[in-house]
Amino acid sequence: MTDPETKNLLEAVRDGAMTVDEALLRLKTEPFRELGYAKVDLHRKLRQGAAEVIYGAGKTPEQIAGIVGAMLSAGQKTVLITRLSAEQAEALRLLPDMPEFSYDNTARLALVGAVPPPDGLGTVVVATGGTSDIPVAEEAARTAEIFGSKVVRLYDVGVAGLHRLLSHMEELMSASVVVAVAGMEGALPGVIGGLVDCPVIAVPTSVGYGASFGGLSALLDMLNSCATGMSVVNIDNGFGAGFLANRINHMAKKD
Repeated sequence: MTDPETKNLLEAVRDGAMTVDEALLRLKTEPFRELGYAKVDLHRKLRQGAAEVIYGAGKTPEQIAGIVGAMLSAGQKTVLITRLSAEQAEALRLLPDMPEFSYDNTARLALVGAVPPPDGLGTVVVATGGTSDIPVAEEAARTAEIFGSKVVRLYDVGVAGLHRLLSHMEELMSASVVVAVAGMEGALPGVIGGLVDCPVIAVPTSVGYGASFGGLSALLDMLNSCATGMSVVNIDNGFGAGFLANRINHMAKKD
């Protein structure tokens, strides 16, 4: 996936609007910003097509604001902050140097800037086994949306009532990628993997009774699935699933 800013830079050189030395200077300028408590990776978007994302858990509001400020001053238009508690979000709003942001309490993430219009190849479907899996699913769905994917949500379609899932075959079969989120025995991704012709990203959650071992049972079930075309992320890792789904949804054939 090519970063549009890098592509524009190269096209400017090609068209004579910018010299090679000017473009080289743009690429070399400050690959990271040293803040003492963090080294902000300012070149990640150039390398990977997406800017660094701030993991909010364990950081003070002042540290988060400092990282956001460094990214915005370097030209980043939107900044995503994950695993941010409601208390952290409220404390951030009170800081005088923190720009305005939106906060999603269910997904526990904040966004500085606007969500871009979707420009992916197709649709990302995010499905959950139960309602209790929605916080992890929303982290995945919102992440995919923020990075430019159209998302369809299918919630509470677990295998305890398989007819609920089968009533959404049109959405499933037309998806570019499916994120299947489930706790308990974690059976949903394997079932979906046996129905669709697109990649399936399985997300085990820590939802379940004692023998689910905080999501370990679902994780092992997903890793041992016989369904093909399925990958598995870590327990409760909605962000990782949403990011990967968005990347798949933006993959084009390479020459």
